[in-house]
Amino acid sequence: MTLPSRVRLVEVGPRDGLQNEKANVPTDVKVTLIDLLTAAGFPAIEATAFVSPKWVPQMADAADVMARIRRRPDVRYPVLTPNLRGFESALAAGADEVAVFVAASESFSQKNINCSIAESLVRVEPVFAAAAAQGVRVRGYISCVLGCPYEGLVPPARVADVADALWKLGAYEVSLGDSIGTGTPGATQALIDLCAARVPVIALAGHFHDTYGQALTNVYAAMERGVATFDCSVAGLGGCPYAQGATGNVASEDVLYLLDGLGIETGVDMARLRRAGHYISDFLKRPPVSRAARALDARNPLVA
Repeated sequence: MTLPSRVRLVEVGPRDGLQNEKANVPTDVKVTLIDLLTAAGFPAIEATAFVSPKWVPQMADAADVMARIRRRPDVRYPVLTPNLRGFESALAAGADEVAVFVAASESFSQKNINCSIAESLVRVEPVFAAAAAQGVRVRGYISCVLGCPYEGLVPPARVADVADALWKLGAYEVSLGDSIGTGTPGATQALIDLCAARVPVIALAGHFHDTYGQALTNVYAAMERGVATFDCSVAGLGGCPYAQGATGNVASEDVLYLLDGLGIETGVDMARLRRAGHYISDFLKRPPVSRAARALDARNPLVA
């Protein structure tokens, strides 16, 4: 199989990584983290989410974050907008790209957003319509593509149906999320093959959690099938609050180490990425989850 010569990394730590932190992360810290990730060279950084502060209090400062980050014109800063109200708030805050999410598991959809898969797709239709009218790109996320904490295995054909629905609604890209990290390379490739029959593989992205230590192998397996966009989280921040034992997204440092070793271009600088990882890990008072970051720190500590 021919691997891509360049991979687009979407950094999701500031939103997907921090949203489940129980202790408040101040706006200043979020802004500094995003600015450090911008300096590291990411082409896309998921900055925040315009959601109800009642349900996700960590994201209550979304507008302030968007107002204060130092944007670069060659970097996109997508934000999560689950409904039209969130989209309108994001637009007012200057968002240049938004994301919506649905699940491939009926049980997960009911427990997470209190509706069926079909209803969740209807809910996001107004976001797509409003975004199209304003010239704003929409990215689609699908949760539980390789396993559900309630249902177990999720039929790949159902994932392909949901991906196709998001694509037809107008998503420029569909991110396939292994929310609980149970996926394996074989299952990953089988899933991508089905989805790529409905959505161009260039419009598919991988979003892998590392609960079972399979995230990097799944990244490699997805690249063998032509996927060239991957979500990752600085210092391995994040997790799935609905799945007991599920760890965070695959660490950005680990993905970058893999890709650098394969000679695949990303535009991301490892030293600057490590600085961003140290910054947020020091604030949270815990070491980075990334094995690559820890190994590089032991061999070549960063100089302040």
